Amino acid sequence: MKQLVVISLFMASCVNVFSQPECDVSPGEFDIRLEAMGFVDVREIDPVIVVDLMYARDDNFVGHAMYDGLTKAWLHPEAAHALKLAQEELTRRHKGYSLKVCDASRPMSVQKQMYQAVRGTSKVRYVSNPANGGGLHNYGMAVDVTIVDEHGVELDMGTKVDHLGKEAGIDNESEMLSEGIISVNAVENRRLLRQVMRHGGFRVLPSEWWHFNLVSRAKAKTSYKLLDF
Repeated sequence: MKQLVVISLFMASCVNVFSQPECDVSPGEFDIRLEAMGFVDVREIDPVIVVDLMYARDDNFVGHAMYDGLTKAWLHPEAAHALKLAQEELTRRHKGYSLKVCDASRPMSVQKQMYQAVRGTSKVRYVSNPANGGGLHNYGMAVDVTIVDEHGVELDMGTKVDHLGKEAGIDNESEMLSEGIISVNAVENRRLLRQVMRHGGFRVLPSEWWHFNLVSRAKAKTSYKLLDF
């Protein structure tokens, strides 16, 4: 009941939470903001799914935490339910395996931090430019995900999530396999991840084996609201 009151007061302080905010939102209110907007905590949809937000820690490509007050993986309801379908397919294929969400909905304020970290470098291609409307994370319609076994250990995917380099791409996996850059096991695990995510309706980003979009960027811009805070 107390939580509902907090959310109601928060929503009353903004003219429209889906558009350009007309009230100040501190980073510590990210969870409150996303819940108030109707976004879904993926572990409430399916508690089998593991959540470990990499941008809430220092060990990411930027080198410092960018989420303050974002403690859960939030997705647009459509994306959350699609992820549940993917987890159910993974469980059907490998009982004990779980999807592990490393990033989900991402406010534009965080997107801007990421872009500044790679601006002017060769890695800029891996981060959507906020000036162009950002990417699908900024609509709650994308998720960064891997697989863990029954012991919570990540499967070998050839690189860690968040590796910004050609080794993370999926188009040259056969070549990397022949050159010994990634293993047969890693290729098989990547394919498993793609198969279960496609079952949920997601499409992989060719340059990042862990990144999956539920809709196109054009569709997001016309049908969904940007997390512009």
